Order: sequence, then C-alpha cells, then structure tokens
Amino acid sequence: MEKTKKILIIEDELSLSNVLYNKLKRENFNIFMAKNGKEGLEIALREHPDIILLDIIMPVMDGITVLNELRKNSWGKSAKVIILTNLSDASSVANVLENNVYDFLVKSDWKLEEVIKKIKEKLNLK
Repeated sequence: MEKTKKILIIEDELSLSNVLYNKLKRENFNIFMAKNGKEGLEIALREHPDIILLDIIMPVMDGITVLNELRKNSWGKSAKVIILTNLSDASSVANVLENNVYDFLVKSDWKLEEVIKKIKEKLNLK
C-alpha cells in the first residue's frame, strides 16, 4: 500500500489555508500548514513534503525567499512547488519560474478543484 502523500501549505491567509486544508484532508493527504515563510521553510526541510503550495506575499519571509532558500538545500533542489499568489505581473512570474516551479496560480483565477487536479497530476495520482 502506498504511503499517504504529504502536502505543505505555506499561506498567511487563514481562510484560504483552511479551505485548502479541509479539501486536501478529504482527499486523504497528510497536511502540514505554515502561516509565514520562515515557518514553512522549517517544516519543508524537516518533513520533506511531496508537494508545497506556496504563497508569495507573506510576513516574516516571503515566498520568493522561501523558494530561493529551499533550492539551496540538497532535498529542496527538487522539491515540487506550486505557487499560489495574488501577483500576476510578468516579472513575478518570470522570477518564480526561474526556480523550477511546477505551476503558478493567481488566486483570483482558479477554483479549488483545479488546484486539487494539479496536485494530483504533479504527484502522478489518478
């Protein structure tokens, strides 16, 4: 039997992180949550989640810094990351995509089911 996939949600918007948490829990994922980038980076490096949902604009440490720090780590170099953000300008997208990010989703443009579908695609789940 395959072990439960671990997902880390690094998001300071409590309502959004709770919705993601509840939906992913119902999909039988093991969920970790962080409310700022520093906490998220610590959890990522300790727990080695199968995928990370990462916000860009957060207190303490922003998502770009988290991503840069993650990529310096031997495990983090290949960690699977999906960016969830309100930023949609070209320079933000370019900066993030340079760091080997799986997807970049603008919060106002996606539905919860689409996020779940992308997670399952990235983890090769049906």
